[in-house]
Amino acid sequence: MAVVVVESPAKAKTINKYLGPGYTVLASFGHVRDLPPKDGSVDTEHDFDMKWEIAADSRKHVKAIADALKDDNALILATDPDREGEAISWHLTEALAKSRAIKKDTPIQRVVFNAITKSAVTEAMKNPREVDMELVRAYLARRALDYLVGFNLSPVLWRKLPGAKSAGRVQSVCLRLIVEREMEIEAFRAQEYWSVTAALTTPRGQGFSARLISFGGKKLDKFDLPTAESAELAVEAVHKRDLFVQSVEAKPASRNPSAPFMTSTLQQEASRKFGMGAKQCMSTAQRLYEAGLITYMRTDGIDMAAEAVMAARDEIKSRYGAEYVPKSPRMYKNKAKNAQEAHECIRPTEMSAAPDKVRLTDADQRRLYDLIWKRTMACQMEAARMERTTVEIGSRDGQVGLRATGQVMLFDGFLKIYEEGRDDTTDEDDKRLPQIMQGEAAALAAGAQSDAFAKLAGKDDSVLETLGQGMQRLAGAVMDENAAVLGQQHFTQPPARYTEATLVKRMEELGIGRPSTYASIVSTIQERGYVRKDKNRLIPEDKGRLVTVFLVNYFRKYLEYDFTADLESQLDDVSAGNRDYKEVLARFWRDFSAAIAETADLRITEVLDKIDEVLSPHLYPPRPDGSDPRACPTCGTGRLHLKTARSGGAFIGCNNYPECRYTRPLAGEEGDGELSGAGKLLGHDQGDPIYLRTGRFGPYAQRGEATAEVPKPPRASLPKSWPPETVDLERALTLLNLPRLVGTHPEDGAPIEAAIGRYGPYVKHNSTYANLTEVEEVFTIGMNRAVEVLAAKASRGPRASAAAPLRTLGDHPDGGLVQVMAGRYGPYAKWEKVNATLPRDMAPEDVTLEQALELIAAKAGKSGKGKSKAKAAAKPKTATKAKAKAKSPAKAKAKAKPKSAAPEDSGDS
Repeated sequence: MAVVVVESPAKAKTINKYLGPGYTVLASFGHVRDLPPKDGSVDTEHDFDMKWEIAADSRKHVKAIADALKDDNALILATDPDREGEAISWHLTEALAKSRAIKKDTPIQRVVFNAITKSAVTEAMKNPREVDMELVRAYLARRALDYLVGFNLSPVLWRKLPGAKSAGRVQSVCLRLIVEREMEIEAFRAQEYWSVTAALTTPRGQGFSARLISFGGKKLDKFDLPTAESAELAVEAVHKRDLFVQSVEAKPASRNPSAPFMTSTLQQEASRKFGMGAKQCMSTAQRLYEAGLITYMRTDGIDMAAEAVMAARDEIKSRYGAEYVPKSPRMYKNKAKNAQEAHECIRPTEMSAAPDKVRLTDADQRRLYDLIWKRTMACQMEAARMERTTVEIGSRDGQVGLRATGQVMLFDGFLKIYEEGRDDTTDEDDKRLPQIMQGEAAALAAGAQSDAFAKLAGKDDSVLETLGQGMQRLAGAVMDENAAVLGQQHFTQPPARYTEATLVKRMEELGIGRPSTYASIVSTIQERGYVRKDKNRLIPEDKGRLVTVFLVNYFRKYLEYDFTADLESQLDDVSAGNRDYKEVLARFWRDFSAAIAETADLRITEVLDKIDEVLSPHLYPPRPDGSDPRACPTCGTGRLHLKTARSGGAFIGCNNYPECRYTRPLAGEEGDGELSGAGKLLGHDQGDPIYLRTGRFGPYAQRGEATAEVPKPPRASLPKSWPPETVDLERALTLLNLPRLVGTHPEDGAPIEAAIGRYGPYVKHNSTYANLTEVEEVFTIGMNRAVEVLAAKASRGPRASAAAPLRTLGDHPDGGLVQVMAGRYGPYAKWEKVNATLPRDMAPEDVTLEQALELIAAKAGKSGKGKSKAKAAAKPKTATKAKAKAKSPAKAKAKAKPKSAAPEDSGDS
């Protein structure tokens, strides 16, 4: 009847069930064509003509579709309902036409559906259309821009800044956000301020607390009590006065639910609640979408279909009661100016499919589906209602004023099932207050602050002082003699580092990137080594700082947030049909090519001097003794300066090299504590000083100093299982004295040695190396154990017998077991002759059969292994038979055909 093409085998399998045997459903495995990574793929001299190429691993998928069209001369393009999906449909049409698989009489139709359900698919098949060329032109503009930036700017980085990897149209702007936030944190200077609270009681003996808001008849601002002395005066003033209740005001308040999820808010909430990265979140959502459980997950839209709203209201009523359903449905209006991104919100396809009714074996899928279902239900529920009470308390002379606040929940509404996470803690006061009457006395509650004061005292080594009037003070707190009034010290805090959630939120606020690109951008800057993630916070690496400073100084215009947002707006106009995309490209290229040309004569020394100047406050912080922070601490006469290594790293070195070989990491002594610079002296051995230092590759032990005679003194890296703070002179010497002689082999008298190598601990006899399981064995292993380990290795021969699998996941669709194995370079998934390394963030005990199949399919496609099976799998007409190379669209797009035209292109689109 017709050949239906979708992106992934999983999606094909689901759709095939709905369409029945009359259709041939095949997968394209993501993009089938892209710009080849070479000069001229976008011809700026000939109206930005673009030269496309079918990827090697996509040819078999295109051929399978072409072969199917020989029997069924009708093509239905059912790729995703966004710009990327439209582009894939266009690429397929062009590729098939070029190979003459499409004839003049071949009908070509485009269908889109926002959810993979029977009703949605059936309705879409009844309403086909043509490929939307306006969306395609928007894709072409973005792809060309990404190529022009990546392919032209990245080589400039390589030449002028050794070690830099790439630059990208949006990637570099995103990196700038993270670097500038870090520089804000480093430049931040904390400001001291104090607050005063009093523990009070009503005439009925009920306690409550209030904070000081006015002193000396004047309203207190945040920094009006800047010192301990000012806080003491305030505490004493409250202590000496009789207080009474001036007013009690209770106001009703309500809190409305948040809008349903769109891409950015889903990524933010998944990061806050589960610590999920943007890439992990979108990959999980993709699998839920392909399983028909949620609507399409790349959207700027927050509106919900009318039938979905009514279904949600019915489900709320049946589960929680009519009082939780508002009188009229809640309507949410799209904020996106770009209609092609503004699909329906992300919601469950069936409102009655509560998380406890949906069988999901994958933990991430369970958590994310639960989050989406609850947010969707909550957005159509009644508001939470509460009563907020404010009590004003003061003295008769008006010299001091205090305020107590409280909140009582009257009706929980949507909070019954869901509350949105927060990026920052707030001071919202939701404690309950006792019954308080206007005009009544508010007495100080003697002893009520004792515990709080004692807790503060326990955190500080300072001596407790007793002041006049029985007042007590220690560093950070002051308290009156009755322990009822407490002053506490505070300091302003620097801005928080970005999490993936807050970074996506900031990008959205600035208009940088789009839902389809957030995850790839955030992932790219981490994969390039520009940023690392520590405790869910994004921290720029030195390499990222250098690249950002270079680009900001020599390509400032293209890293401006307004420029990037304006370019995104122009691209949105292209997708709406209101602007010619080639005019956008021509305007951009005219100025950008000129900026590239201006850097042609730049020398590396000029670049380093400029970066050294800009980063000077970070690289050379003031020293405690007030000495020149650029003076070399080793030779005393040299000056410190930024340098780059052949390995690509950057460091600070003395300009008296090679006479003085002092070096340190960019972070400096303050950044690395006593391990930076000259390092920590552990002691001496045979007259040589033994140091513990840290370098670009981590902490290490070193014997002696570098000199002209010994430019590279003996060094030994610390094993990962050895925290630097546990290393003393004895442990450092055991490392520096490796390899350790265990003894001589009983058969030939050759030495047996134990050491730590690139791949971990081992024992060695002649040319035979045998791995040890623990680092500590290197220092403790005896002859009997060493001979036994070496004999076991020798008995296996050059090609060791198969090791036992860590886990057996199940059967491959083409037969044979899929197993998780322990390998020399880490755990990997194995099927027959195909070995696919597990990603770093995928633990062997957590990997699922579905994930393993995706990795194996990607590996097989790259290496060409299992081609006979791939060919056999390309012939069947249904996705059920064609699932030998199962792969999720999220990873298929990355593996089958990346969006980058060159290694240096960031994939910002």
